[in-house]
Amino acid sequence: MSAGSVPSVNGRPVKGVETEVLAQVKARFGSKILESGIPRPQNVKVVIDRSELVEVCTYLKEALAFEHLSCISAVDWKDRFETVYHIMNYYNGCTIQVSARIPYDDPRIASVCSLWNAANYHEREAWDLMGITYEGHPNLERILLPQDFKFHPLRKDFAQEVDRQYISRRKLKGGK
Repeated sequence: MSAGSVPSVNGRPVKGVETEVLAQVKARFGSKILESGIPRPQNVKVVIDRSELVEVCTYLKEALAFEHLSCISAVDWKDRFETVYHIMNYYNGCTIQVSARIPYDDPRIASVCSLWNAANYHEREAWDLMGITYEGHPNLERILLPQDFKFHPLRKDFAQEVDRQYISRRKLKGGK
């Protein structure tokens, strides 16, 4: 390889890797997994309680080489929240979706910023729009909405009229 050239990744999609990954996760966590499955080739889905998040993610990163956190999103199911993590292993081409259940009356979960830097902005966005607190996050503050906005507009219980009235008042004051 010449100086200045970019090394190539030697990984490749491995047929059937999803079955092996799911078996390893089930063997390690057993009854802590609330639901699991293989929704499509090279994709694994597991559902856990929020208390298991850091342990599961640490295992995925350190033992199974899931090095890339591509997305964190949040879902309001009326009776509970879920935070959904999409994590990739570039070497074998497998993606795992980890869904962590969060009680509706206590919307908080541990941050995974210490494992993946990408979690920083994803967790801020989920807090901003859904109101889930990511405990241990280094800078949990608004990222999309104004700093003085008091609501989380993607929650099902968010009153849409409040948003329009708030934005209109801000625009009348110069749009800041």
